[in-house]
Amino acid sequence: MQITSHDAIKAELRRNADAINSALDARLRRCTGTPPSLLTAMRYSLEAGGKRLRPALVLWCAALCKGKPETALPAALAVECVHTFSLIHDDLPAIDNDDLRRGRPTSHKQFGEALAILAGDALLTLAFEILACDVADAEMSRELSKELASATGSAGLIGGEVADIEGERMPPSAGLVAEIHAAKTARLIQASCRLGAIAARAKPDVLAAVGEYGHRLGMAFQASDDLLDVLGSGAIMGKAVQKDGTAGKQTYPRAVGVEESRRLAEAAARSAVDAIRPLGPEARLLEDLACFVIEREA
Repeated sequence: MQITSHDAIKAELRRNADAINSALDARLRRCTGTPPSLLTAMRYSLEAGGKRLRPALVLWCAALCKGKPETALPAALAVECVHTFSLIHDDLPAIDNDDLRRGRPTSHKQFGEALAILAGDALLTLAFEILACDVADAEMSRELSKELASATGSAGLIGGEVADIEGERMPPSAGLVAEIHAAKTARLIQASCRLGAIAARAKPDVLAAVGEYGHRLGMAFQASDDLLDVLGSGAIMGKAVQKDGTAGKQTYPRAVGVEESRRLAEAAARSAVDAIRPLGPEARLLEDLACFVIEREA
């Protein structure tokens, strides 16, 4: 599978990232009363860069559903706060014990474990403050909050993290890998797509199609991540590689080998394209993105 242009997707992601970064900076300036050390730690991780894939999906799916970007923006900021919280906590010594994230020392290496934990907590709660305070329509605020909470909580990202940790004590299993990927990664990516559609007041059938695309895209993304840990460059990725096998993580390369892992990633990307194709040529950017996530180097 090949997309029309890797450079075009990268350029579009950069353009969206610039807009998200400016909006995040403006939103953090409103966090009055926050201890300076805590705000510094929040900014450190939130402003560390990255593709801003999840907020881009919020905005792109809102546009696909004929919504206004300003209506979807609070949800885009909220999902990035949740994603960054998850990275801070994922890197902690008690979980994955990583020293580098996006080419810089991880939060706990920079600020100590206590402040890193609290910065993650603050970003998680900020996400829902944004949805409560910055979304004018009360019913939409409720729906957006419900979607993001479901994706983040015990049956979503956090539950997936627990399964990931517990899986280290189990033999490699492709079925268990799929369950972990679905909860830990795909659920938040799916929510990002659904948040955009909800903000655009999409019809139920369109919301379902966008959500199915997001789930399958998330599965492709994480399968690709498994491969990058084995085959990727730490210098390009900005973090340590080849750690999953040493840690006994449940990954596709450990469970089924590299070639089958690549086939599974490609199959998930194709199914994501199939899910969104009925929405017409306006979905071409999302189709191309599904192919891009399995070809990326970081």
